[in-house]
Amino acid sequence: MTATAEKGLPVRKAGLKKSEETRRRILEAALVIFRERGFASATMREIATNADVAVGAAYYYFESKDAIVMAFYQRAQEEMRPALLAALDRSRTLEGRLRGIVGEKLTYFSSNRALLGALTAHTDPKHPLSPFGEATTAIREEDVALFARAVAQSAVKLPKNVAPYLPRLLWMYQMGIILFWVYDDSPGQARTKTLFDGTLKILLLTLKLANFPLLRPMHKLAGELLAAVYGDR
Repeated sequence: MTATAEKGLPVRKAGLKKSEETRRRILEAALVIFRERGFASATMREIATNADVAVGAAYYYFESKDAIVMAFYQRAQEEMRPALLAALDRSRTLEGRLRGIVGEKLTYFSSNRALLGALTAHTDPKHPLSPFGEATTAIREEDVALFARAVAQSAVKLPKNVAPYLPRLLWMYQMGIILFWVYDDSPGQARTKTLFDGTLKILLLTLKLANFPLLRPMHKLAGELLAAVYGDR
């Protein structure tokens, strides 16, 4: 390495650090506005002003409000990953692991319930912010893989034509719990706890009963239905 390169290295690192800090400041400013005034009414100019940057700089780091929300999704996934993996390792049962996954997510997103509520308007898979859309595929697949790991580590036994779909079904189940929680106005979201406890018991009982001989005629029907729903045939 030349002396010039050695001298330039700290400058490049400082520039990179400043760039990351500016991007973080814009993201944080946007989240504050989204929480206080909603997603739809916020503007990039307002976000830039709150972040103390020029409007052009805001657009340099994020081409739109959608891009800011996507960055929020990605950051949330990165920050939650260690806690979610730890939740899997803390328990030896599927119930414990599911409680850990959903519990960690509700805790993490507790300060952003209003924002998540605003974003529930974008559930159409064609919308770039939809959790079911193409743009969020990587985030969704990592999440499904987490449930697959929970199932595998818990040694859940299901019919072969149904078992591959369980992680995706658990992901959908989680999404339903989170959606209910977002709009739950009971003190401390107590109704969400009641719903989660009750539906989890039903879910676990259903899994235990799945291999009973009397239910075998339903296995083929269930497998065919799931294949059709998920487009696997």
